[in-house]
Amino acid sequence: MDHATATREILALTHGETDAVALMATLACEIHRVHPLSDWTGFYRVVAPDLLKIGPYQGGHGCLVIPFSRGVCGACARTGEIQNVPDVEAFPGHIACSSSTRSELVIPVRNGAGVLLGVLDLDSDTPAAFTRVDEDWLVPLLARVFREAI
Repeated sequence: MDHATATREILALTHGETDAVALMATLACEIHRVHPLSDWTGFYRVVAPDLLKIGPYQGGHGCLVIPFSRGVCGACARTGEIQNVPDVEAFPGHIACSSSTRSELVIPVRNGAGVLLGVLDLDSDTPAAFTRVDEDWLVPLLARVFREAI
């Protein structure tokens, strides 16, 4: 499925929804279904200052708690910057939630007020699985879907 079709379907599924967890659950399912190289697709939610906890996801188990000070997800939450890591073994402080993960894309998730709700995390067992095309699709999609989220 192409990104334009996936975007239309996701926007239809999430239309009018403001609950962040419901939005995360729907997006995790749909992005996982669409992205051919994502072996784990999910969200880590901000639950306290400098602390992420597992949210809705598709795939095997994930880490339950990730401080902003650790791992790729923590770096994304801490800096507010996209983390596209083609080789997780080369990332200082990488947290191996799954020993098969080789690459990772993590994108901050904010609502329209700019509040950090969490991060979207895509993991792949394939090295360098994520591209700028993925970022260019997901960043505006997340902004649109989570604009009114609470």
